[in-house]
Amino acid sequence: MTVVCLESLTFGLGHLVRAADTLGERLTLLTRDRAYYAYELARLPVDALDVVVTDTFDVEGLTELLHRTPQLRGLISSTDTWTLAGAELTDRLGLPGLDPAVLRLTRDKAVVRNRLHDAGLTRGRAVEAPGAELRDVLLKEAGLPAVLKDTAGTGSQNVWLVRDEPELEAALDEAAGRQLKGRLFAEPYFSGPVYSAETLTWAGRTRLLGVSSRLMSPEPNFREEITAFPVAFPEARRAVLERWLGEVLAVIGYTDRFAHVEFVLTAGGPEVVEINPRIGGALVGEGLCRALGVNVYEAMIETALGRRPRLMDVDLPGGPAVAFVLGYPAAPGVFTGVAGLDRLADMPGSPAWYPVRSVGDPVEHLADSRGYAGIVYAEAETAELATHQAVAAANAVRVLTEPFPGTGDGGG
Repeated sequence: MTVVCLESLTFGLGHLVRAADTLGERLTLLTRDRAYYAYELARLPVDALDVVVTDTFDVEGLTELLHRTPQLRGLISSTDTWTLAGAELTDRLGLPGLDPAVLRLTRDKAVVRNRLHDAGLTRGRAVEAPGAELRDVLLKEAGLPAVLKDTAGTGSQNVWLVRDEPELEAALDEAAGRQLKGRLFAEPYFSGPVYSAETLTWAGRTRLLGVSSRLMSPEPNFREEITAFPVAFPEARRAVLERWLGEVLAVIGYTDRFAHVEFVLTAGGPEVVEINPRIGGALVGEGLCRALGVNVYEAMIETALGRRPRLMDVDLPGGPAVAFVLGYPAAPGVFTGVAGLDRLADMPGSPAWYPVRSVGDPVEHLADSRGYAGIVYAEAETAELATHQAVAAANAVRVLTEPFPGTGDGGG
């Protein structure tokens, strides 16, 4: 009996394989490039799963391939890039899954914003207008500060904070030269700390598994830098957040599976940044498994099979709190390695380095999450202590680059 994974997040494949084994399923990974999963595959037995290298953007070809897959029982698509392809394939093959229209909705941040506004769950609407008209419409209808962003963007890419008219003009000019995945739109800028709610929903009921902190770079960029889990909200506030999240997901018709809901905790209450129809990226899944004391990826397999995940009801044994720091180089260039990893063994929190890039990879963008080369992970009794230990460990290592050939850009 086979469960197919259409690509995957960088980390978590090992947990997913073990979850499939526990549930008596065989996992098949469809990927354009198995090297992307080198870290995870190197830590698994060679026969732990089936890896099929294919064009994962070719929906017609994937449909034929899946029709030939023996005893196919479910399909997992846990990345933003392949969300819509996964939805189409699930629908074509009659496999368990969310309504494809709901998944298409989650990939349109402007429509989501307006749905939430119509339901009274956000104070701001999306502002859209063709071309240069967006400037005048934004200033008239919403004002500044505001955020310009791609309706289908990921990884904090193509996001611009505009606090005054010169910044607005500069952002519009820059956006005009970018290749967006969706459309350019604007929304209010909500001030406050950023968090991510890690939730699981089944049959319309949402369980809040915990909240991750999201420490960002200084304005005007939105570069993700440090995450910790679980944030120690007082129980009463946590209960309010869980109810609010249930309402938010219900408004967009989100009835089943994991969600990773980014929100700002403003002076007036929580405000959604975006809703991701998947488990959190980077080491969020790893952190969930360790901090909750269960393999949460079993729930991913169960929902793909159309079964109520046991994680909805189980008492969580718990474990250490976790934190991780994304490791960015000081300058763009060709990635040459990481200095200081030998120091981690003598530091508290059992810190570890999780590589994302290989030596020789280009690092071109440092203003968003495309620029990190790996992740420093640590744990402790609380998320606060784990953060301190992860930051201390990250301060001991250095991501190295050398200038691109023919330029002077690069360095340690």
